[in-house]
Parts: sequence; structure tokens; C-alpha cells
Amino acid sequence: MNTVSAAESDGAYHDALDTEGKRLLYDLVSTPSVSGDEADAAAVLVDFFEAHDREVWVDEVGNVRAPADDSVLLTSHVDTVPGEVPVEIREGDGDEDGPQLWGRGSVDATGPLAAMAVAAVETGVSFVGVVCEETDSRGARHLAETREEPDAVVNGEPSGWDGITLGYRGFLAGTYVATSELGHSSRPENNAIQSAVDWWSRVAEFFAAEDSEGVFDTVTTKPIAFDGGPTADGFAVEATVDVQFRVPPRLTIEDVREVAEGELTDGSVHWQEPIPPVMESPRTDVARAFRVAIRQAGGDPRLLRKTGTSDMNLYAGVWNCPMVTYGPGDSDLDHAPNEHLSLSEFDNSVSVLTAVAERLGGDA
Repeated sequence: MNTVSAAESDGAYHDALDTEGKRLLYDLVSTPSVSGDEADAAAVLVDFFEAHDREVWVDEVGNVRAPADDSVLLTSHVDTVPGEVPVEIREGDGDEDGPQLWGRGSVDATGPLAAMAVAAVETGVSFVGVVCEETDSRGARHLAETREEPDAVVNGEPSGWDGITLGYRGFLAGTYVATSELGHSSRPENNAIQSAVDWWSRVAEFFAAEDSEGVFDTVTTKPIAFDGGPTADGFAVEATVDVQFRVPPRLTIEDVREVAEGELTDGSVHWQEPIPPVMESPRTDVARAFRVAIRQAGGDPRLLRKTGTSDMNLYAGVWNCPMVTYGPGDSDLDHAPNEHLSLSEFDNSVSVLTAVAERLGGDA
């Protein structure tokens, strides 16, 4: 396997980077942009749009905004998760023929971000690169609160160049808190730790007992942190449990919250701001435009539902317009130590996004 490291190719792009779009992709992947520290990558995007005489600015939370034709808004996230994956170009082998770009974010979601930036300047449609999707989605929340609704939204996440994602589960997180008097361990009454364990067991059992046709239609329950023990003064026992729920579109956030609170006998739950589930129709203009564009590019369109959550959930909760999620890359490589993107797949996705924007009314 032949490789060219970022250091070796500094100052002279590798032969595989033979288009402006692939060079933008390389520059973005080479620029660290861990969630909360996206300013340098945002500057790369600003330079790209300014070089194409597009209006562009960075808003108060760090989003890169390049407004134009609102027949479609192309938007993806600038941030990545932590973890260093050396930036290099490799020649694929086996089922992955052709050059690949390795590096953190190449799949999630710098690949979709760069493809959308290229399609936006090609067609004259609107673009936004949002921040902090991997943490609190403050960029998408701010965008939805401060921007007028576009005619359609394409959210950027890896789906494979021939796939479009129509559905995501919602997300609900909270912290259970209980306190009890400290007593001798021989006493039969529950202390706060037992109450916490019993509460979570009842909630998990309730959702596990529900009929399901697959993971997407199921409520996934996860305890992610547990802490408990005597207080510093020695007079009480405290327990906290941080929990997360993934909520399918067949239910609402309130449905899940009602079950969790209904199983309380002691303690209380403090909820964080939720993200609602979303399921878009495959019959909207934007979904049809993608199916046509993928077929024209030689692909067989795949309609996907994801068990996680994305910024599209937030947009769907505020904007009443058709939307899908799309982008190059294998989502199995999200956050992985071998994260990499086929450059031919990147090119295909640019072609698809360009055709979709033109079909929906972009100024080609």
C-alpha cells in the first residue's frame, strides 16, 4: 500500500488531489477541528467562499454562513471528535480501489462538509457549516433559532454517495438523583444507591418488554455514569445516575420521559434539553431529486434510517420544509482509528449534490 503523509505532501499536493474540491477536503481534514475549537477550519471555509466571490461570515457561535439561493440549504458540521488519525493519501486495495484520504473527520463529517461547499459555489445555493454537533449541537440550535426557513434542507452526514437518510431516532438525557438517611447496612429499607439501581432496572425492563420490529423502532436505554456513597458529613447516602435514551419516531420525547418518571418511587430526574426524533417522507421533492441524481450518476439509491441522532432532528423540529441527510463515506468509520474516505466517492457525492441543487432551483 503506497502512502503519502501530510508532511511529505506539504507545499505540493499529491497527484490524487486533482480537483479544487479534493484540495479543499484535504485542507479541511489537515486542519484540526475538535468540537469547540473549530475556528481554524472555519477560516479555511471562509477563504474558499471568498475566493469564489460569495458572501460569507462567521456568526456569534462560530458557524460559517454563506447565504444565497434558499431553494436548498446545504449544511454540515465543521467539528470532529478527538483522536489523531494521521492525514495521508493511500492507494486502496481489495474492494476499495483508488486513492483514499485518511484522517480524523474525513468521514464524519468533513467529507460531506467539503462536498457541500463545492456544490454550493457551483450552483449558487446557500451553505452553512455548523459547530459543536459532536457535543451540544449549539451551532445547529443557533442556526434554527436565528435563520429563516429555507425551501429545503440537505444535512451533511455520511450515508454513502448512493444513500440518503430519511430518519433518525431522538435523544433524551437526564440525571437521576436520590438521597437517603445513612443507616446500618443490616436495615431492610432501601438506601439511595438501591433506589437508583431499582429505578433504572424498572425503566430498562419496561422498554425491553416492548414489541419491536428492529433497533430503529426501539427505545435504547443506556446508563452512562453512576456515582453513590455516604455524604461528607456521614449523615446521608447519595446516588446519581446519568442516563440516555434513543427515541424512535413512533414515540415522542414526552412518552419516554413519562415512563421514566412513572417508575420513580424515590428520587427525581433532572432532564437536559432533548432532541426529537425525525422521519421524513421519501416522496418529497428533495428526496426525489436525490434518487434521480444518484441514478444519473450510475448508482442505485438506498433509503436509510439511522439509529443515532443528527442535526437534522433539530431542523425538523423548527422548520416545516422537506429535508434529507446525505454525504460521502461509510458511517461504520465514524470516530474510528481507521477513518478514511474514498476520493472517487467524494467526487460522486459532489456530482450528486450539484445535480440536486440544480434540480431544486440553484443558479447553475
